[in-house]
Amino acid sequence: MKKFSKLLGLAVCTLGLSLLAQSVSADVVKDIVKRGELRVAVQTQGPPVSFIDKNGERTGFAIEIVKMMAKDMGVELKLLDYDWKGLIPAVNSKKADFLAADMTPTAKRTLVLSFTEPYLYSDVVLYSKKTQSFKKWQDACQPGVSIGVVQGSSNVGLLKTKCPDSKIKEFAGGGAAVAQAVAADRVDAGINDFASASGYMLDYTDFHILDGAPKRWPLSFATRPEETHLLRWMDNYFMLIRNDGRLEELADYWMRGPGWKKDH
Repeated sequence: MKKFSKLLGLAVCTLGLSLLAQSVSADVVKDIVKRGELRVAVQTQGPPVSFIDKNGERTGFAIEIVKMMAKDMGVELKLLDYDWKGLIPAVNSKKADFLAADMTPTAKRTLVLSFTEPYLYSDVVLYSKKTQSFKKWQDACQPGVSIGVVQGSSNVGLLKTKCPDSKIKEFAGGGAAVAQAVAADRVDAGINDFASASGYMLDYTDFHILDGAPKRWPLSFATRPEETHLLRWMDNYFMLIRNDGRLEELADYWMRGPGWKKDH
């Protein structure tokens, strides 16, 4: 009986070591370096974070960050386009190594993905046509007022909390689809981050941003929970480019005003 117990213990120990070895060897960072390619899920059309510009080139705040990442890794970059709700499934299915977007690490999202420390904090604003009577964002949070929001974004929950009496209408196709709905009078107001909304002010001269900001969201990249090495690498990378000024330079250009619009 003692001999059997020893054999059983040895078998369990061997199995445990085998599983541990598999876990240790399953490192996507090593895979990225070996294949010579970084695969990143990005939003199809979400200016100024990720979009195709007037020259037909993929660019934006998150895109320029991952371009630097790939260059500093010494690998090629492969961008995989998805609508907003397709980003998380792309990472979980291992089609992408991680997602690069203006995504907030909410309680529900962190149940299925691991997020980096925030690379930026972004103010959320509401906007409308100037013909509307709204002055501050609270003015749009009234019964009968309809507010457009990107389908599946964190701003859906924000509106439900901050504007419970408003009619919330979700739109697929990113923030541009919401702006188009405001322009066509299908909704009375829209909601997005300040950088995106500032761009819409140039596209639609009859728009204005309402005073105040109902929320400041932390923005992060995300990968699968088991990819601890990649997560740590990304956190370290954000620290490095924040320290050498590259992150601040990109943030000033892309996220703190509409200056990028004239170039793209």
